[in-house]
Amino acid sequence: MTTRKGFKRLVRARAAKTGERYAAARRALLGATGQSTSPSPDDPRIGPRGIHPDTASMATVLAARGVVSPFTERPLSEALVLVAGGGLGAGYILWEFEARKGALLTLGFRNQWQYPAVWFGKTTERLGIQTVLDETSGAKAAREALDTALAHGGPVVASVDLQSLGLWGLPAELSGYGGYPVVITGQTDDGGYLVDDRSALPFIVPADVLAAARGRVGSYRHRLIELRPDSGPLPGDRLREALMTGLADQVDHLSSGSDSFSLPAWRKWSRMMTDRRNAKGWPRVFPAGRGLFDVLISMVEQVDASVGAWGGDLRDLYADGLEEAAAILDRPALRDAAPAWRASADLWQELADAAVPPTLAGAADAVKLAEELHDAVTLGEPGRARARAAAAGLWELRRRYADEWPLAEDETDALLADLGRRLEAIHAAERAALDATARAIGR
Repeated sequence: MTTRKGFKRLVRARAAKTGERYAAARRALLGATGQSTSPSPDDPRIGPRGIHPDTASMATVLAARGVVSPFTERPLSEALVLVAGGGLGAGYILWEFEARKGALLTLGFRNQWQYPAVWFGKTTERLGIQTVLDETSGAKAAREALDTALAHGGPVVASVDLQSLGLWGLPAELSGYGGYPVVITGQTDDGGYLVDDRSALPFIVPADVLAAARGRVGSYRHRLIELRPDSGPLPGDRLREALMTGLADQVDHLSSGSDSFSLPAWRKWSRMMTDRRNAKGWPRVFPAGRGLFDVLISMVEQVDASVGAWGGDLRDLYADGLEEAAAILDRPALRDAAPAWRASADLWQELADAAVPPTLAGAADAVKLAEELHDAVTLGEPGRARARAAAAGLWELRRRYADEWPLAEDETDALLADLGRRLEAIHAAERAALDATARAIGR
């Protein structure tokens, strides 16, 4: 199997040879090699199945508990979990924190991305999966709840602060700034825990480190979700109903007028790229480019699933889910809607590539290190040393260019204007894709 890193080199080599855009070359090579944009639902390895923290954690635990599709007799794919949960979202927020002395970009790509517990609850309810949610306030009670859940047969889903867990090498100043669910698969002989963050092998995390990561963020302190499904095939009617409900939820959610949590967010973001009057306009938030380097790298990390920790834009994964759902629901029009979301995925990839132009000193090296970090984390515990080294190099570059923006003012203006135009195109493409999805289910 071609590695992620090796595959990206093949894509870039093809693009350089043919003159194709990166996304077009990637799509052509995926077809030529027979690779899917998301891992095969019957792939026996845990790590390659995982793309997005929320959907991957649910798919991983359901597979471990013996839940399978009644139509394929294979574990429920992450793509179908995404569809059942309401599909895609859209969210853009640019936070400014005095204590951090810089802006923090937050992008949301999953339905109700800002409410992960709500998303998890409605998805399991649709699938008919019994869950037990524990959110105790004390560390001792939290550990007891975790140990009890693992004793019931595990694995379980726990929400963690990403910096405190230590797997991605984030600097101390990002402690408490956010995280996501991971799967805890068991305990070690010395009292530590085995943690799966979409990795081929679990990480070994000491008990005190896990406790700190679980207790760091107030909004989901010590959150633990135990899934207790019946093993075996899901009822066919239940899965069909869950998919139809999720598809309708997707259409309604992205048809909202919210410019923070629905499709208008991309249009708002596109305008903010060049708005000099709005206090949240990028020319004002990043005067003379100060702080812009870090946010552009963050954009790439959040959009490109092969770079950052967050799972990427999810558009390809959703298209995979539409194709699976088309067969289950006997609705061929869903298969016809999938290419529209793949076209959007291509535009997102091109946006990520455009965020690091060749003239931006240090940016290409930073993205390369972010790719190396991602690949190391997917190995699990054997990749720790590589991940630590890549993260150290990445954050050295981010600090170096924090106040030393290397582009002239006219180059900066041209870069932001180009990114704004690309976001406008993404908004238009996703409106068309949403319309195609709505037609496919008769809404």
